[in-house]
Amino acid sequence: MARRENGTGSEHKQRKPFHTNAASRCLSHFPAGARPASLNLWAVPVAESAMNVLAVDVGGTHVKILAAGQDAERKFVSGPTMTAEQMAAGVLKLAEGWDYDVVSIGYPGPVLRGRPIAEPHNLAAGWVGFDYEKALGRPVRILNDAAMQALGSYEGGKMLFLGLGTGLGSAIVVEGIVEPMELGHLPYRRRTYEDYVGLRGLKRLGKKKWRRCVTDVVAKLSAALLPDYVVLGGGNVKKLKELPPNCRLGDNANAFIGGFRAWEQSPPPPRPAGDGQPQPIGARAS
Repeated sequence: MARRENGTGSEHKQRKPFHTNAASRCLSHFPAGARPASLNLWAVPVAESAMNVLAVDVGGTHVKILAAGQDAERKFVSGPTMTAEQMAAGVLKLAEGWDYDVVSIGYPGPVLRGRPIAEPHNLAAGWVGFDYEKALGRPVRILNDAAMQALGSYEGGKMLFLGLGTGLGSAIVVEGIVEPMELGHLPYRRRTYEDYVGLRGLKRLGKKKWRRCVTDVVAKLSAALLPDYVVLGGGNVKKLKELPPNCRLGDNANAFIGGFRAWEQSPPPPRPAGDGQPQPIGARAS
């Protein structure tokens, strides 16, 4: 199996057939009799679209892709030397033979109005300001990676998504509208939320204390945001012995569903007049 050196190699990973009905697949995570009564589980089906969407999930170790109608994801190695240009070239090579009209990208960093506004922590520089549509030759929509997985995990109502990975990814979906958040950087105890429930916290605290922190963080964020349910995703969620109350396990494959659903959403609103930067508190718009 070939491995990529600086964006040149790839590997195909065979999966079980990909199910587009997210609601029926994700119901299996709930124990018998414990499914939340408040959810409209059929409110957000993955509809048949006139467009064929290619979903791209950009991560710190791999870039994974899946086109609508395909049963097997494909992936190639990323890493700290991968640029946006190398990502685009790798995606084009890996997607050969697939028919797609548009592209969704789950980006591992903050996104504002469909554009990355900061470079990713675990990849090389050059992502902000890159012309993704020119490089990929298709219309492109970019979402924060946690937001894309949240959109794919959504089953109606008000949902909070928390990704337990290197940091703490977060997003909220209300009536089908996804809003990425940066909750991991908010103060918690003597540090931040992600310092306790991200990878640094797991290494510093050990599994037992880390699990208690996860339960406490879920409780505090739930009390503040009042979601109908919480989805826990990310690579470290498998280290939990049991889920906190009102939570269910996410599935990394939901990122692809989110990529497909992104083209059912309205496009981001245009940037306001001026430089588009946030104004200080108390400042008046002219």
